[in-house]
Amino acid sequence: MAKELKFVMLLDCYGELLTEHQRNLMELYYCEDLSLAEIGEPLGITRQAVRSLIKRTEGILLHYEESLHFAERLEKMRECFENISNAAEGVENKAILDTIQNEVKRGLTLL
Repeated sequence: MAKELKFVMLLDCYGELLTEHQRNLMELYYCEDLSLAEIGEPLGITRQAVRSLIKRTEGILLHYEESLHFAERLEKMRECFENISNAAEGVENKAILDTIQNEVKRGLTLL
């Protein structure tokens, strides 16, 4: 998994456990794709300070994942739903196929 995608997933899973400041910086950097300078300027802090805060917050997110494995489990569940969906393509009974597809969609929205 690409580094950026990994931290976006971790932010989705554990973002509420971060301070508002940490979460905002991570969202600006990883989700909005702003540069360190673009993040730091309106906050009145240097690029290096932003980088330091991001690195520290990445460590916090990695620690949460090492302890809880929530993002890893979510990814495995998504893979299971994809496998179920692919296997369902072989089902000839339209009613059963529709039920399987609807339940897979519902399950994915619950993740």
